[in-house]
Amino acid sequence: MNSLNISARCTRRRRVQLAALPALLIVSAAFAAAPVPTTNLQAAQQAIANAERVEAATLAGVELGEARAKLSAAQEAVAEKEMVQAARLADQARASAELAAAKTGAAKASAVNADIKRTTATLVDEMQRKTGETK
Repeated sequence: MNSLNISARCTRRRRVQLAALPALLIVSAAFAAAPVPTTNLQAAQQAIANAERVEAATLAGVELGEARAKLSAAQEAVAEKEMVQAARLADQARASAELAAAKTGAAKASAVNADIKRTTATLVDEMQRKTGETK
């Protein structure tokens, strides 16, 4: 009977070990080092470069400054081995840079539109003056 007790205890111990395995895997995965979010950081850097190329510093300086600050914070998070935080900050930096570029494009388009309206109004005035007609 002694060998039967030993066998039963080993089986119970084995079942407990197998039941604890998923929990152990989850805990170890949570503490495993996430990879450096290189793609996110590069995308943010590229978006900032694009915003600078379209002169966002003059027309959307707040958004571009925010993008630069978030990229810097993302790089600091990488140095502190906080990769999830770094990825999130890099994504926010990219979004801010894209917003800066979009606002710059919209402001430039609005300026061109206003210039076209002024030019058209001037042409209409000139045509009316030459023909003597009024609006």
